[in-house]
Amino acid sequence: MGIYAPGKDAGRLTFFALHTLQHRGQDAAGIATSDNGVAHIHKGQGLVSAVFNEDNVSTLKGDLAIGHTRYSTTGGPGLRNAQPQIIETLGGPLGLAHNGNLVNANILRRQLLERGIGLQTSSDTEVMVHLLTQASGDWMNRIKSLMTQAEGAFALTILTRDAIYGVRDPWGFRPLVIGKLDDGYVLASETCAFSAIGAEFVRELEPGEIARIDDSGLHVEQGAVPKQRAFCTFEQIYFSRPDSIHDGNLVHSTRQRLGRELAREHPADADIVVPVPDSGTPHAVGFAQETGLPYTEGLIKNRYVGRTFIEPTQKLRESGVQMKFNPLGDNLRGKRVVMVDDSIVRGTTSGPLVQMLRNAGAAEVHVRVACPAITDPCYMGVDMASSDELIAGHKTVEEIRQHIGADSLAFLSIEAMMRGLEAEDGYCNACFTGDYPFESERFVQLELRPKEQFANVWGD
Repeated sequence: MGIYAPGKDAGRLTFFALHTLQHRGQDAAGIATSDNGVAHIHKGQGLVSAVFNEDNVSTLKGDLAIGHTRYSTTGGPGLRNAQPQIIETLGGPLGLAHNGNLVNANILRRQLLERGIGLQTSSDTEVMVHLLTQASGDWMNRIKSLMTQAEGAFALTILTRDAIYGVRDPWGFRPLVIGKLDDGYVLASETCAFSAIGAEFVRELEPGEIARIDDSGLHVEQGAVPKQRAFCTFEQIYFSRPDSIHDGNLVHSTRQRLGRELAREHPADADIVVPVPDSGTPHAVGFAQETGLPYTEGLIKNRYVGRTFIEPTQKLRESGVQMKFNPLGDNLRGKRVVMVDDSIVRGTTSGPLVQMLRNAGAAEVHVRVACPAITDPCYMGVDMASSDELIAGHKTVEEIRQHIGADSLAFLSIEAMMRGLEAEDGYCNACFTGDYPFESERFVQLELRPKEQFANVWGD
């Protein structure tokens, strides 16, 4: 989040807006504000509601604020990597919140260390903060300098003495949107954040653009030459909230189209369609609409358990699955069930869910997945882990079917997925194809693995 709200409590507004972005990260949360050049910050590990209370929110004074909810990719979990990162400079406070991953973070980190600059975290966010301080000129020129050095995915909100900046990388991997709030403006990862504070959607920040928000209003300029657009497909499939808008389309509607494509491509001889809630729900609705099969709930989700995909360890993911769902036996008993899910990543969730449906009386369980098989890790800000942790990275579809215990299993093809997205290109599908958007030799040479390769500021 980034907010300029003259005459209002920007820190408090950011707190409410961050609640709507909680699905994007559960490891830590933070807010930094600027009050006439005086910085205030509070951050901690856990959910937004656990990190903030009236006592600490009331200290976040000022018209300018940035906020962040984090799940760990570069640098791993822990308070020292919580965001925003903020330091004091000759030009006043500088704070930065980052969504994404720099693929050349190790190279940039080493260059800073060789220049005698000390680092306190293992996060690429701190690297970007120091690159900004090392550049020359005003903040707009410093940001442009940063964009020439950083390779990878970065959607940024930046806090200075008297302005908020929003930055989107030249590929547009991660979303960043602009909203209008009375006499001020708002930046957010998703449009769903605007409803919580009464902001009105203006437009998306385009790849390579920089937005400055201050007392003179909104100013946007091109900070870097845009590359071949590569918006993350997984934002549409899973990551974003269904009430957000990307590329002019409601995410919920896009997911329904993917479900319809899945039904055309892989129908099933079954009695009912059951979603894996919540992100699988619109996919299942589309599947049921296309096939004419009855749609019903078969799994009830515990709303007080977070998203198991983004838990920081495999052990937490496994325990989370058992706590997260309960079956509705009366809806399932004796039925041939199509269980529709948005994706299968590690295979941790699907097997227990299939068994749960069987234990509740389902006669057959046919699994349909509304995206292609995920075979390759993501280096652009989604924690896909390494290929050997991805079940489709080393197993065939039939082997996965046997592993999860389904009667049948099918994944949406890339061609059908693109039809559902109503796009021929403009998306990054590297996790399905292994075809990454980067041509940099450094990216190839590093043979990057998330976390293990990045978190090495002390050689750990």
